Amino acid sequence: MTATKPRPAAAKKRGELTEMAWDPITRIIGNLGVYTKIDFANREVVECHTTSSLFRGYSVFMKGKDPRDAGFITSRICGICGDNHTTCSVYAQNMAYGIKTPPLAEWIINLGEAAEYMFDHTLFQDNLVFVDFCEAMVKQTNPSVLARAEKTAAPGRDVHGYATIADIMRAYNPFEGEVYKEALKVSRITREMFCLMEGRHVHPSTVYPGGVGTMPQPTLFTDYLSRLISILDFVKKAVAMNDDIFDFWYEALPGYEEVGRRRVLLGCWGAFQNPDVVDYRYETMTHWGRAMHVTPGIVVDGKLLTTDLVDINLGIRILLGSSYYKDWVGEEEPFVNFDPLGNPVDIRHPWNQTTLPDPGKRDFDDRYSWVMSPRWFDKGSGEHLALDTGGGCFARLYVTALANMVDTPYVKSTGRSVLITLPKSERLPETTLEWKIPRWSNALERDRSRAYFIAYAAAMSLYFLERAMQRVRGGDMRVFTDFDVPDEAIGCGFHEAVRGTLSHHLVIRDRKIANYHPYPPTPWNGSPRDSYGTPGPYEDAIQNMPIFEENGPENFKGVDIMRAVRSFDPCLPCGVHMYVGGGRTLKKIHSPMFGASHG
Repeated sequence: MTATKPRPAAAKKRGELTEMAWDPITRIIGNLGVYTKIDFANREVVECHTTSSLFRGYSVFMKGKDPRDAGFITSRICGICGDNHTTCSVYAQNMAYGIKTPPLAEWIINLGEAAEYMFDHTLFQDNLVFVDFCEAMVKQTNPSVLARAEKTAAPGRDVHGYATIADIMRAYNPFEGEVYKEALKVSRITREMFCLMEGRHVHPSTVYPGGVGTMPQPTLFTDYLSRLISILDFVKKAVAMNDDIFDFWYEALPGYEEVGRRRVLLGCWGAFQNPDVVDYRYETMTHWGRAMHVTPGIVVDGKLLTTDLVDINLGIRILLGSSYYKDWVGEEEPFVNFDPLGNPVDIRHPWNQTTLPDPGKRDFDDRYSWVMSPRWFDKGSGEHLALDTGGGCFARLYVTALANMVDTPYVKSTGRSVLITLPKSERLPETTLEWKIPRWSNALERDRSRAYFIAYAAAMSLYFLERAMQRVRGGDMRVFTDFDVPDEAIGCGFHEAVRGTLSHHLVIRDRKIANYHPYPPTPWNGSPRDSYGTPGPYEDAIQNMPIFEENGPENFKGVDIMRAVRSFDPCLPCGVHMYVGGGRTLKKIHSPMFGASHG
């Protein structure tokens, strides 16, 4: 059944359609192509397909491996969020081996993952996303907007120091803007923070099933803290600058809320385990999942359907539809018929999936991508929901706000918002930020939430440091639990990669991996049309959206389309499961790292 609702559209006479393609999209990770039909007379994208031409095959060559190697192997899925894969794999293995990580080790992993969120979100937001909103870009695509920005005072100037909106735009100019360059320094510092806890970025050397190899000396935590405090001014200023830019965009371009907008269909698998609660047993997963410091959950049309990781797990379905794979249903026996609670497990669940590559010619009426189509089956409606992650940060904040379960000295959910308190820093006073659930799930709100989640991760890091140092002062220095690999077992790990939902499903037989399927955020966001014809979130967000760029077809840059795509923080190495080549490109518009002429 379909899981998206068409946008209401006024009757209009359709103009001549222009076919345009951007392949590959730049300033993202991996191979992503966007193929569109645009009605320039009505300033609208009429049709959109997104593709990936890369096959990885991790689910194929993981079979037969020693399960203890899974974390080290799966971290290589991605060169930007490999640690998220390692962590998620460790969670799945902990369940399979029946072990609980010592509390201090959990705090160390949480600190490492928080540093990764701060690092990756800062680098992507300020050095890649904001190139689409900087002065140099806006001058070329929307000069009238830049002229207005020059005359518009920045409401947050007392915080960030920039007098006008145009001054903020200039600060993001590639290679020469003040914020652009400062963000690179912050990325270096946060990467150092990560390495203190997990050993190596981005493929951790000290994170294992059962714990960590990090030595919990007092200086470990003080070195992390000193670096964290040094970036807090930047974090506070970034939120103010993001609010100023995106609020201005709504005012300067009425209707821009439609760019990248889709039905609110959000998934978050939770992050930051609570060592006081988590035991990694499937039988108690509902309880310890809800104790996470980012709440797992699914939101449909603004309503929270569930926060139960068992329900979330059992609802996952892998549909093929428009992807280059043969169907395993009817061809392969299931690996898991029932979960440890006795619930039936669907044949299209990751525990039962078999990957059968079937290359072919790209055909938008049939098959056109190496990305599968993960969906979440809603028993209440009977829909296979095409969930998105909102670039990770948006879904995390949205679910956590609605669930009203997180309550720490630094971060609190209220049922309608998230309160984030950061202490006094070098220049700015103690600050409490409030992320409020917005009216829309669109490009601007996904991007805005990224700055707020950097603040969220920074605030939670303070809490994790306090709890870790309490352990050290109390003499509990244990960071590892011994274990044996069982002859047969199943496990599942749920985590949040930087850009959203991440799950690893593991089946062990004869002490070897019999089946292993990682599902990162990009298969959810970047999926093609599924077996029911439902477009994936990228496609859905772009199709039928208006165009605000002032250029015509001859020198069209597609900046609104790029903003919509990049708001999801695409990471295609994680998204695809052999380059076929030879696809017919009607018009290729290639925008390399914009700004090479600057600085």
